[in-house]
Amino acid sequence: MGRLDGKIAIVTGAASGFGRTIAVRFVQEGARVVVVDLDDARGRDVVAELGDAARLVVGDVSSIDVAQQAVATAQEQFGGLHVLVNNAGIVQGDDRNTWDTSEDMWDRVLRVNLRSVYVCSKAAIPVMIGGRTGSIVNLASIAASVCVGGAAYAAAKGGIVSYTRHVGRELATKGVRMNCVSPGFMRTPMTTGERLGLDEAAQEKRLAAFAQHVPMKRMGATDDISDAVLFLASDEASYVTGQELIVDGGYVVR
Repeated sequence: MGRLDGKIAIVTGAASGFGRTIAVRFVQEGARVVVVDLDDARGRDVVAELGDAARLVVGDVSSIDVAQQAVATAQEQFGGLHVLVNNAGIVQGDDRNTWDTSEDMWDRVLRVNLRSVYVCSKAAIPVMIGGRTGSIVNLASIAASVCVGGAAYAAAKGGIVSYTRHVGRELATKGVRMNCVSPGFMRTPMTTGERLGLDEAAQEKRLAAFAQHVPMKRMGATDDISDAVLFLASDEASYVTGQELIVDGGYVVR
């Protein structure tokens, strides 16, 4: 028996990285999943892998129209909505001082990383309240607590943590929970440098450098994050709301 048997979920940014791993794990645990991503081709690959348990919505998750489309797809295709995972995000991609990043970069990072959490939650919460049940899990970052990732990225992720606490409290009497997971240095296309065009040797060198700063002396895996998200999404966390679960190998407390 799966830990999400009968649950219907939306996972944003599910075409790769954490999102893909979360979507796959959810289906393995008995859920049906709406995969939401801007990358049509990779999104189709994920849905093909998951079969009848998945549907695809392609679009920008910082748009309320796309958020509403995802919720409508969950309701029309699967009959409801129980879980929302706000995973979609981008990095700042800048190794210099980041306080003076371009206005376009600032706006894009805040839009994709933070506004998406707001609009997708805004679309999903009324449905969850109507059913008197729901779990929303937001992907934040240790950048909310320590100086990594750049100023815009940290501002967005810090905003997610604060939003989670505030809305988690507001929803506490309505049968809906909201929590967040803050990953540390994890092996994903975002951190390896794959998206920056680095070859395999350069990627491994980059990851080894990251790992030296982690007390466990290793990078985390996407499974580490999907495990945490699964717990918060499931009924096992029925008395947990407004919380940040940090999954970082001890980096923040080093």
